[in-house]
Amino acid sequence: MTEVNDDTAAQSRTAEIRRLNDALRTGESGDGTIVITQGVQAGGSEFLEAVMTAVRDFSAFDEDNDPHGEHDFGAFDVGDDRLFFKLDYYDPTMTAHSADPTDPRVTRRVLTIMLAHEY
Repeated sequence: MTEVNDDTAAQSRTAEIRRLNDALRTGESGDGTIVITQGVQAGGSEFLEAVMTAVRDFSAFDEDNDPHGEHDFGAFDVGDDRLFFKLDYYDPTMTAHSADPTDPRVTRRVLTIMLAHEY
């Protein structure tokens, strides 16, 4: 019986992390920081707008890019450029990883958007 409860708790935890990640990525929540690398910024305002739209609309999560079901990574193309986005979880001081990425009181989400060659 404990195994079932553990599985349910893990699924619930993953679902909450995914919900929080999607909320930041899609702009439903401003609870986090978005970092855009110099390479992406160098593409200019139209490119940046296209990149932000692609990140917001990204839905191609699969076993290869999302093995834990947290929606914390994506790879996509804008024009001829390959880009990645990655979500990381830090403690409120931004000096260590968060102890509990399901708890916004102790977690600062950082969404980094970069050109693939900047990874």
